[in-house]
Amino acid sequence: MSLKNRDLVTIDDLTNGEIESIFSLSDEMSGSMSQQYGLCRGKVMATIFFEPSTRTRLSFETAMHRLGGSVISVSDPRSTSFSKGESIADMARIVSSYADIIVLRHPWEGTAKLMADYAGVPVINAGDGGHQHPTQTLCDLYTLKKERGDIRGLKIALWGDLKYGRTIHSLIFALAKFGATILFCPSPGLEVPENILRKLVTEYGGELEKFSKNYKQAQTGAFPVDAAYITPGQPHQLAMMPGIDLEVAMKAGVDALYVTRPQKERFTNEERESGQQFPIVDQKLMRGKEFRKALVMHPLPRVDELAYDMDADPRSMYFKQAARGVPVRMALIALLLGAKEALVPEEPVVPKVDYPMYRRGYGVKCSNPRCVTWQETEKNYLKPEFKIVSFNPLTFRCVYCEHGTEPKCVASAEWHQGMVKNKKYHHASSHLAKKIKPENLIAFDLAEEAEAHGFKPGYYAQSPAKKEKPKIG
Repeated sequence: MSLKNRDLVTIDDLTNGEIESIFSLSDEMSGSMSQQYGLCRGKVMATIFFEPSTRTRLSFETAMHRLGGSVISVSDPRSTSFSKGESIADMARIVSSYADIIVLRHPWEGTAKLMADYAGVPVINAGDGGHQHPTQTLCDLYTLKKERGDIRGLKIALWGDLKYGRTIHSLIFALAKFGATILFCPSPGLEVPENILRKLVTEYGGELEKFSKNYKQAQTGAFPVDAAYITPGQPHQLAMMPGIDLEVAMKAGVDALYVTRPQKERFTNEERESGQQFPIVDQKLMRGKEFRKALVMHPLPRVDELAYDMDADPRSMYFKQAARGVPVRMALIALLLGAKEALVPEEPVVPKVDYPMYRRGYGVKCSNPRCVTWQETEKNYLKPEFKIVSFNPLTFRCVYCEHGTEPKCVASAEWHQGMVKNKKYHHASSHLAKKIKPENLIAFDLAEEAEAHGFKPGYYAQSPAKKEKPKIG
């Protein structure tokens, strides 16, 4: 199977077999690094980094140089036409006429998909806001595989900022794909977003068990788990015993503790001003029985959440993770440019959830203000587009940033048939809303939006919970 000319926007763009093939090639290349020079001779990679980066950018550029290719780069948006109001779509077209592959980091969530839609060459997402960072996840999985042999059945604890950490969001789905059990250990207020949990359960199966939010300081030795995901077909005491005391459940220990820093650059003003103290992973914490054999992983950079006294601990893997970024990215670049073929092992076909799409381009806006669809520069190229992931309640998922949105009002193109007198809208939770076919659905965030488009309130325009019953007599 060929990965040539493919994009890597989210970790879902790769099957398990394709990820395994990247790892096999990474092993091959890391064992004969000097022999890879010339593999991509004549090829040019453009690295466009509109957010700071050390490991990701340098490892990508090192990877391309190791393969014999060359690199052109941008590290400051003020030095580009982007500062003059150029759109991402136009930039994609221009840069893809100069380079054979593009690596993009951008603070707007969903920008990597937009770039991929308009570029004529492969695009690799090197982090789009708090959305995803799939190549970091490849490095994380590769480290787990090298150190533990197999990912299936491992128990991985995710610790720290699970709300804004893009590495976490990619890793959650990847661990579920490979059959790991996931323990969520967020800092208070930085829990995994609901849209991530919804997708996790809906598209990967398994069970999600939420626990009471009884946060304790890490220094006390308590293990602050707030939820656990148990992979399908994996017997586990947490699945068998809902509500079990977590300190008892964790006695068997975890296989890896994945730590992330608080992403303060994405915090709201309220979060910045809270003065919250974040738990620290240090030798004292790691003396706990639950961590006795746990690998300590971190995408880096660290701030205060990971103590320096862990650096000499043989369980610490974060510098190995960073070093492994070069062979992993070398393998990925070579495969996407067609310099190597992917030897993908046979794997069962996993049917994807086929969601109906909503593409009307008006009435509904992504709920995430960090989404690329909110940006004025992209309005001429980009219309909001959603997957309809649920009808009860009606829930859309933005195809760019994957945040969930729940429209408040709905109408049907089939009912009004273009006739003004039949242009009625109803509340999205009414029973009439559930009868509308997806292809006829017209949705609005607010009643005022529906009325601005010429729709009048129908009998069920109010929420059923607020609607008064008709009087009798």
